[in-house]
Amino acid sequence: MASLITRRTAPALAVTLLTLTVSVTAQEPADAAANRVRLGAAADVSRASWNGPAFTMNGAGGVVAASMNRAIGEIRGGTGSIDVVVLAGSAPSSGSQTPECDTVMALTGVNSCTTWTLTAAADGNNSQVNTDVRNAEFVYFAGGDQCRYAGWKGTALEASVESVVAKGGGSGGGSAGHHINSPVVYDACNGSVTSSEALANPYDRYVSFTTGMFQWAHYGGVINDSHFVTRDRMGRSMAFAARAVKDGLTPGGSAWAVGVEEGGGSLFIDRNGMATEYGKDAYVILADHQPEQAVDRKPLTYSNFKIWRLTPGTTFDFGNRPTCGYYLRSVTNGVPDPNLYSGTPVSTCGSPSGGSLTETEPNDTRDTANDATGLSSPTVLNGSMKSAGDRDYFRVGLASGQTATVQCAVPGAYDADLYWLDASGSTLARSVNDGAGTDESVSFTRTASGAGTYYVDVEAYSGSGSSAYTCTLTTS
Repeated sequence: MASLITRRTAPALAVTLLTLTVSVTAQEPADAAANRVRLGAAADVSRASWNGPAFTMNGAGGVVAASMNRAIGEIRGGTGSIDVVVLAGSAPSSGSQTPECDTVMALTGVNSCTTWTLTAAADGNNSQVNTDVRNAEFVYFAGGDQCRYAGWKGTALEASVESVVAKGGGSGGGSAGHHINSPVVYDACNGSVTSSEALANPYDRYVSFTTGMFQWAHYGGVINDSHFVTRDRMGRSMAFAARAVKDGLTPGGSAWAVGVEEGGGSLFIDRNGMATEYGKDAYVILADHQPEQAVDRKPLTYSNFKIWRLTPGTTFDFGNRPTCGYYLRSVTNGVPDPNLYSGTPVSTCGSPSGGSLTETEPNDTRDTANDATGLSSPTVLNGSMKSAGDRDYFRVGLASGQTATVQCAVPGAYDADLYWLDASGSTLARSVNDGAGTDESVSFTRTASGAGTYYVDVEAYSGSGSSAYTCTLTTS
């Protein structure tokens, strides 16, 4: 069963259509599991080209007029009108039988809006459904049960929706419809999972994914989540992202989660991947290294998720994803840091000309290491040996075939040694030259496949002081 239910499961018998106004045509195809209601013009528009794609990712099931209006305008290029299809897995529990189309039809530039209620996986091969979808310029997935939507994977309907986006139309949805529009779908086919459950065991049976359905341009490696703040879903999105990295569900050793709040929250994304938030907050979460612990029946440990908070009106470029503007939060033995939904962005972000990072104590262990994985090369690591036993750790990520070189300029106040460690803390390279003020350097090339996590460890050998060492980290 799904976690995001805004429509009651439809009865086994076909839904009886209500008497509608003269602007509505109702039609029931041969397959009684599929029910169709069309508002607006009876005939679809015909046009050679469209200006999308455009997407709306909503925190709750309903259409958000502001972002939908933006999508319609982008797709039609300011002229003409479009046809919209709403796909729903069950009928509404009360009120209008076409709540999404009711909102859409009030917007400028809409020729028609057709609601299909599909209650069986086989409905994905219904010929009339696919004709309507292919003739449309925007497909909206209603709230309900994302497991039912995932059941359309491999049917003609999957290809039909993809054809709409390919011709310059768009796709979107709310709640369950938001989930299905990401390349990794939390499908809830085994039941809903809470944040505390997912953090206590990221391999809980309720954590299940569907992959390989929709893959929209600029939106790779993403897992969507909805009702985000109200239902406290940051923790489970963290667990989803960590598990996606661990299981290789996303490319490049990184995974992104996008959580949108309910109550009018909507993330609009244009054809270049530029996203704008409407109504309520959204969050973008990046897991860019392997989790320290993510195994069945054990709580998650993952250090330094990068989190961007998108307030209404702010943007996020999925086409050129930023390396700045995030705050950091960790999970230790299933317990997340406090204040997950707000934070002060780090001040030392990467840039095309390189980055810098000044140590923040305590960073005397791998678990408390300062994170340099998001910084551009060359990165300057600054710190000091404040006591005779001081150790400073910096976390670094390397891709397969990539070489890291660390060169440390050590002040005359103390003798410091340099170590290059793997994720478990084993020494892979070291530089232990004698004498206060003697510089140190190491180099390491990753030959294993995929991405890996490493640590720069600067240790006091003798002496101490507040004078700063400077280590330049170069990757190539």
